[in-house]
Parts: sequence; C-alpha cells; structure tokens
Amino acid sequence: MPRRGRETCRRRTTRPALAAVAAAIVSVLAFSVAGCGSGAASAGAAGSAGVGSAGHAADAAAAPAGAAAVQQEFVRIVRQVLPSVVEIRTGSGLGSGVVFDSGGDIVTNAHVVGDSTRFEVLTSGPGGPLGASLVGLCTADDLAVIKVSAAHRLRPAAFDSAAVEVGDLVLAMGSPLGLDGSVTEGIVSAVGRVVNEPVSAGSAEVTLRGTIQTSAAINPGNSGGALVNIDGQVIGIPTLTAAGERGSADGIGFAISASTAVRVARQLADTGRAGHPATCS
Repeated sequence: MPRRGRETCRRRTTRPALAAVAAAIVSVLAFSVAGCGSGAASAGAAGSAGVGSAGHAADAAAAPAGAAAVQQEFVRIVRQVLPSVVEIRTGSGLGSGVVFDSGGDIVTNAHVVGDSTRFEVLTSGPGGPLGASLVGLCTADDLAVIKVSAAHRLRPAAFDSAAVEVGDLVLAMGSPLGLDGSVTEGIVSAVGRVVNEPVSAGSAEVTLRGTIQTSAAINPGNSGGALVNIDGQVIGIPTLTAAGERGSADGIGFAISASTAVRVARQLADTGRAGHPATCS
C-alpha cells in the first residue's frame, strides 16, 4: 500500500452469527477428537465395537455439515458487506473505501487520498466508475471522506464501535493490487496498538493509537477498506502492515478502530473538518 458509519454504529448485544459459527466449529472439532480416539476404541471389547462405530459414523456425518455451515456463514458475510466496499483511484495510485452513509459519503485513509481532490470510485455492482470529490481529511488520524453524487448506487455499511476481543474472527475486504472485491480472513491478534506510519513525500510521520492488529492479510490497495466481524459489521479500517529492515511482515496488519473512524468521518462529512485543526482540513 502507499506509505507502508455514520449510517449505523451499533453496540454488540446478541451474537447469533457468532453462535452459529462457533457451533459449527465445535461440531468439526468434536469429530476430530472422536477420530483420534477411534484406534483405542477398536482395541476394546468386540461387544462395544458396534456402538463405537455408530457414534463415529454420526460424527463423520456431522463434520462435513459443520464445515459447510462455517463456509456458508462466511459467504453470507461477504455478500452482505462487499457492496459497501469500493475501490478508489487517484491520479497517482489506488486504495479502498467504505460507504459511510446514504448521502454518498465514503470513508478511507488520508494517505489514499494524498493530494488529490477528484477521484474515480468503482463499486462491485453494475454500472461504470463514479466521480467523487474530497470532503475533508484528517492526516493526524489518517482518515478522509470523499463524496459521490450518485449515492443511490451505494450501500452504506454497518459500523460496530464496540470493543473487539483478541481472537475474534475477521475478514479484510478491499482492492489489494487493484484486485477489487478481494477478501482475506484472520483473527484479531491484539488491540490498542500504537503504530507509526512511515514518512512519505510531503507528509510527516503519523502516530496512530488504539489500532487493531490482525492476522488477515493486508496488502497494497487494502488501505481504506473494511475489517469486518462475523456479524457483517465494520470494526476497523485497514491501514498498514508491520515493516522491518527486511520488508513487511506477513500476518501483522493494523486497522484504525471503528470508534475512531466513525467519530472522525462524521465530523468530516458534516463540517469538512475534524478535531485536529492543525492537521485536518
């Protein structure tokens, strides 16, 4: 990647999707455990072999069904959220964005916007590219809002500002390397990280606080996209990957939390400015 909603903001209450996935995973794990014990069972009395075989047969039937349920749940989430994730093209590069509200506002990273004020937005739906203009940006939080006039072609995302937990399953959606509509999966690896974005042309180093670390692959072009929980809610904006002397590190990416993204994006959408007057315009 370069340098390195307003619509809905809900607290977590019940987690039906999580329960469904968890139950399916438990089903698969239960089969695995039973399979490991099958050798010991076969060495037992002949009279118990029939019961054990029947139990293992039932577990074997349940495991594929459980795996299918997990797969279908992920497919459902992707179908639900992907129409709210767009590709943003500037004169010097590309990135991703998330539809913030029904008025055509899209939240993305400030470093995706760069010095541009006009953009081309590509959606996953029918129709050609949409023209967009800059509403405002906040370099201190590496966030920006752009706006398209054809708002009817956009579907606002649901944002969840509740605290995430280490181990939460997540999907990262965006346009890495220009491959629009790409999805990767992982978990929340850590929360509350403080990370420094590298210096780029025309901008000073930016320190981001309270970011979400994830193992979901984040690649160039994912910046400004969506980090999504299994309820289909955006919990973060993927922004950068960890880098060392030998290059970027696989499986260590960082996302700006939804609580920060929603707060700043709402201010930018409403007024064109956010809470950092020295760095936001």
